[in-house]
Amino acid sequence: MDIARPDLLEKKKKKRIVWAAVAATAVVLLTLGVSRLKPAAPSVERATVVIDSVQRGEMVREVRGLGTLVPEDIRWIPALTEARVERRVLLPGTIVEPGSVILELSNPELITQLQDAESQARAAEARYTELKVRLQSQLLDQKAAAARVQAEARQARLQADADAELAKNGLIAGLTLKLSQSAADELEHREGIERQRLEIAGEANDAQLKVQLAEVEQRRAQAQLRRSQVEALKVRAGISGVLQVVPVEVGQRVAPGTNLARVARPERLKAEIRIPETQARDVVPGQKAVVDTRNGVVAGRVIRVDPAVQNGTVTVDIALVGELPKGARPDLTVDGTIELERLADVLHVGRPAMGQPQSTVGLFRIVKGTNEAVRVRVVLGQASVSTIEVKQGLEVGDEVILSDTSAWDSADRIRLN
Repeated sequence: MDIARPDLLEKKKKKRIVWAAVAATAVVLLTLGVSRLKPAAPSVERATVVIDSVQRGEMVREVRGLGTLVPEDIRWIPALTEARVERRVLLPGTIVEPGSVILELSNPELITQLQDAESQARAAEARYTELKVRLQSQLLDQKAAAARVQAEARQARLQADADAELAKNGLIAGLTLKLSQSAADELEHREGIERQRLEIAGEANDAQLKVQLAEVEQRRAQAQLRRSQVEALKVRAGISGVLQVVPVEVGQRVAPGTNLARVARPERLKAEIRIPETQARDVVPGQKAVVDTRNGVVAGRVIRVDPAVQNGTVTVDIALVGELPKGARPDLTVDGTIELERLADVLHVGRPAMGQPQSTVGLFRIVKGTNEAVRVRVVLGQASVSTIEVKQGLEVGDEVILSDTSAWDSADRIRLN
């Protein structure tokens, strides 16, 4: 027979209440503790990020750009007249001399024009010769007439002098003396006129000959022009070098001024580097530069900065100093680095992926003696290709992560594994 014990039931009920209160309190305390815990730091493999140390010392400011090698001495050969391409004698890449024939053109009308020009030149020369002979004959006739008048004047003067002696002795009448003197004076006057006419005739002959000679020279120049145009139908290199481009095809008709070929001297090259317009403002002629051809590095200096901006870049010409590396040839892609200035005794570090000059960025600095990195605000100054000045936020010896950390923008610290 069971005996009822009300006191035991009451004890059990109290125990349940106590344990429930303890459990509730524990849950509240645990929740409060968890809410106050910091979120776990993201883990990053150390081998996947770039880390650099802050240093103090000289920093070289540089800018870099891509470009190509181009010849300093380039000769484009244009078409002088309208013509048709008959034959391509040489192909690009061929070494040529000044007299090497690259193309053969044809223009039958030009041949006819040359023949007409040469005929007109010969006719002008013949007219000049005929005029010269005729004027010389006329001049000789005038000289003969002048000589005849001169002789008559001398005879008349001698007669007048003789009559003067006779009249002095009373052997002839005075009227006879006057007549002989008058005749002598008249002939001497005529002699002066003939002398002037002879001089004028010589000047007139020279003027007529010059006019005709100018026509001869004009006809000769026209013939020479046509002759040079016909000779230009055989397109020659003009300089020693390498044939680079022949942009026309056989059978193509070309107009005057059309570029037919390009010849360059491969031993004299320069680099044309394209620098972003935001970085080109400090580039000036005379600055040192280094050009990497992938087969070697050669020193250079800036010789020209293009004043215009094209597609967001500025073209800079760099003259190469010293011997070119093997394999250097026109149109070869190269890297160019230009030294802008040297900053003495500045705090600097490798350039972060998102670091821009004169800006403030958040960088992860590695805590010394741990595998954790915390985000710090860093004020940046002047920048170079691979380094940047640090104005505030870091000290000498600090290690920072340079890689892109945008994936951890929401985290203030990360763990390096």
